Amino acid sequence: MKGKTVMFVGDSLGRNQWESLVCLIYSAAPQTQTQMVKGDPLSTFNFLDYGVTLQYYRAPYLVDIDMMEGKRVLRLEDISENSNAWRSADVLSFNTGHWWSHTGALQGWDYMESGGKYYKDMDRLAALEKGMRTWANWVDKNIDPTRTQVFFLSISPTHYNPNEWNGGATPTTTKNCYGETSPMTVSGITYPGTTYPDQMRVMDSVIREMRNPAFLLDITMLSELRKDGHPSIYSGDLSPAQRTNPQRSADCSHWCLPGLPDTWNQLFYTTLLF
Repeated sequence: MKGKTVMFVGDSLGRNQWESLVCLIYSAAPQTQTQMVKGDPLSTFNFLDYGVTLQYYRAPYLVDIDMMEGKRVLRLEDISENSNAWRSADVLSFNTGHWWSHTGALQGWDYMESGGKYYKDMDRLAALEKGMRTWANWVDKNIDPTRTQVFFLSISPTHYNPNEWNGGATPTTTKNCYGETSPMTVSGITYPGTTYPDQMRVMDSVIREMRNPAFLLDITMLSELRKDGHPSIYSGDLSPAQRTNPQRSADCSHWCLPGLPDTWNQLFYTTLLF
């Protein structure tokens, strides 16, 4: 991998994986010279002695978002602006998912645009499929598979609903991952609930239809077992007042480091090099 650039593109779970890989490589070569430049949308970590560059490009929907008359417009069929930053990478790892189901204050757009028409909202799975097909078409048209390897990280599950792991019993702590200290042990656990199965079916279908399919790194089920692996109230981003109210403030989406994303990267590394 000397002289190569590995870029993670997507939402904050892609950033989680990028941070993990930076730490794993640094722990293996702690004496190497490094350089880090943090930015938005692009952050870069260089291992100078090896010429290895690890980058994270923030694009939670993969497709572009433009500002128009003060409103954020999600362009379901346009990826030209974001993709300019990706072309020179030797390895690309994409992810998306969580942001497509966000509503209210968490929603990252004001309008969706498709086929020249503007929508206040539409079926979120249909929107995801349009965005995924735009991404897939870009990869097929612009990526040379003999030079660039393309991966797609499946959806990382959240743990905000104790019914997924307590068999319907009344939670003994709070209504999320706070206080959980061990992985799931209940037999017969099924694929994660909420929107994940439907979203994963869309992603799997689009990737299978690509001329040069991305390698799908399916970490969803193994991650579902790790209800104990989230930062909860200990991410460092919360105020003292927020930490006293874990039912509202616990982060049960992202993952602790060292932690589960290291396992993702072991699979990523093995697939990449062997």
